[in-house]
Amino acid sequence: MGVLMSRRQTVERVQKVSLAVSAFKDGLREQPSTRRRAEAGTSRRGTLEQEVQEGEEEASAGPSQPEESSASKAAWERLRDGRGVEPEEFDRANRFTPPAFIRPKRELHDDEPPDISLEQREQIVNDEMCEICEVWTAESLFPCRICPRVYHDGCLRRMGYLQKDSTVEVTETAHTETGWSCYYCDNLNLLLTEEEMYSLMETLKNCKIIPETCLTLDDFLHYKHLVHKQQFERPMAEAQEEQAALQFNALDPDKKGHIEWQDFLSHESIQLLQKLRPQNALLRLLTLKERERARAVFLALDQDNDGFIGEGECRQARHTWFRKHQKEMLSCNVSISHVGPISEGSPASSTNGKSPEKILPATKQEEARSVDWPGFLRENVAYMLAARPNSAALHLQPPA
Repeated sequence: MGVLMSRRQTVERVQKVSLAVSAFKDGLREQPSTRRRAEAGTSRRGTLEQEVQEGEEEASAGPSQPEESSASKAAWERLRDGRGVEPEEFDRANRFTPPAFIRPKRELHDDEPPDISLEQREQIVNDEMCEICEVWTAESLFPCRICPRVYHDGCLRRMGYLQKDSTVEVTETAHTETGWSCYYCDNLNLLLTEEEMYSLMETLKNCKIIPETCLTLDDFLHYKHLVHKQQFERPMAEAQEEQAALQFNALDPDKKGHIEWQDFLSHESIQLLQKLRPQNALLRLLTLKERERARAVFLALDQDNDGFIGEGECRQARHTWFRKHQKEMLSCNVSISHVGPISEGSPASSTNGKSPEKILPATKQEEARSVDWPGFLRENVAYMLAARPNSAALHLQPPA
């Protein structure tokens, strides 16, 4: 009878192999210096003069170009594979090896409309064991607000996904309506297929964007101008430039004057998904928790229970997806545990007079157009996906 290895045993075996390979590489690097020490007895004077001459040549030459190109190549590889930190950069004695991310593949039925019923509620059940170590320790597990995975804070720290300054934030938000996204769901770039990722990388290279660097407003606008000209073969209009500037401000909520690389990458990833995939394919990316949250929001907005809401209410819902960082949580009478905050227009939130974001009143034309449940999903799916990251940045700015 065969014996199946648990995930923890597999991780431990991989770590042992990684340590052995690392030790072997270190031994190879030490061999040239060992040979030099063995030959030092016969030609010590010549060796010292040669080393001094080599040191002077290296100092005069400055930093070598191959090292810079190697670092740039490593950054592009991390971008392609969806990795944040290389395994070699971890302290192997105290940290786990990060997982190898596998990019999704498009299926033949992806473009067909999915069956997401409004009346049939879906039961939300989180995993019972930590995704990393497969151990159950009751309330010390932190659930993801997007997927059913749960984690120990210690396991997250050992993998490098939870730093000291973010531990308190995860502890305070993981068990609230605000919730916390795990490292899978936090990275929108992992939604791209290999072909889509290759297309994005080619665009970034053609526009001279350096991976893992921050972008100022001038950098962002210059990039947007180049992309627009490559796609449409004409300069970007003034109104489009203003919209790009508004998107930059949405990606820089703290007004630091620049946007972080991960926020820029998430923004470009969701833009590419909107460009290359139909809405039905995007709807298939929604998780059970996201579908249940959308269902709760729609039912709260449908006051007369006729299966339709106004265009203004649909527009209002687009802003609610990004309300995951507000300080005071809205009270909620609808049970959507670990799903997210409900709509501002629902009865449960009508008593809260303070809103972190002012929603413009709907026009008569917007009130006249009705939106049904399938239309509500199609018009909001991109914003629901863009709201996954833990970052306070708005990776897809809803229209005013």
